[in-house]
Amino acid sequence: MTTHKPIKKAVFPVAGLGTRFLPATKAIPKELLPIVDRPLIQYAVDEAREAGIEQIIFVTGRGKTAIVEHFDVAYELESTMSERGKDMSVLDPTRATPGDIITVRQQVPLGLGHAIWCARAIVGDEPFAILLPDELMVGEPGCMKQMVEAYNEVGGNLISVLEVPEDEVSSYGVIAPGAQVSDTLTEVTGLVEKPKREDAPSNKIISGRYILQPEVMRVLEDQEKGAGGEIQLTDAMARMIGNQPFHAVTFSGNRYDCGSKTGFVEATLALALEREDMGAEVRAIAERLLAR
Repeated sequence: MTTHKPIKKAVFPVAGLGTRFLPATKAIPKELLPIVDRPLIQYAVDEAREAGIEQIIFVTGRGKTAIVEHFDVAYELESTMSERGKDMSVLDPTRATPGDIITVRQQVPLGLGHAIWCARAIVGDEPFAILLPDELMVGEPGCMKQMVEAYNEVGGNLISVLEVPEDEVSSYGVIAPGAQVSDTLTEVTGLVEKPKREDAPSNKIISGRYILQPEVMRVLEDQEKGAGGEIQLTDAMARMIGNQPFHAVTFSGNRYDCGSKTGFVEATLALALEREDMGAEVRAIAERLLAR
């Protein structure tokens, strides 16, 4: 049985300005906007940790220091609450072991591919994961754990995909599917970033989770600008197809596009309804509002 180098590092591109959520994001990073009582970035980091990832790499921008502070010790808060006898175990997931979180700046907004390239020195010669916090993936096990399990079988490069209506494909990266390896694993023969509906090779879209080999950094080194005048990660991955194994994992779970306001609201409602401490009350509120 072939042993593949384990996935221990994950890159989180969090340098975006969050303009679609202004004015809420004027002073607060969009990644810290909460879905009920946990910020988006916390969901993504928890997902990575569940998958066995040990080192978190944030690609940040100016004004994003609060993201790192979220994973620091809140000494004044914790000390004060402990003195009052309050249980602060709710903060356990927000505490990081020193050295487990590393940040690097993306100084110019040149796209996702450029953001990933900014982490090249930290990634080094190891395979790594990428998680886009805007894409909230909810499942048991989590999306990245499902992908790591698939990676342990086939190695190479993997992307998470979901099927969407054909009239939505122009908003996403789309795969050209090859042979079906299993119920959830498909070979990838091509990738297209935001194709026209008539040019899309399928309705399977890339859904914000990746496992890539370090060679992608060398490809990104001289990657030209693509769709939207940005350096597209999809274009770099497409150049790797045929040189390394490339598969798509169909995620078994729910995905919420929290980069949009409606997706953000949907995620908040969906996760609130699943909570034992508030689900029944939220359902009653929703039914009351809908009855108006």
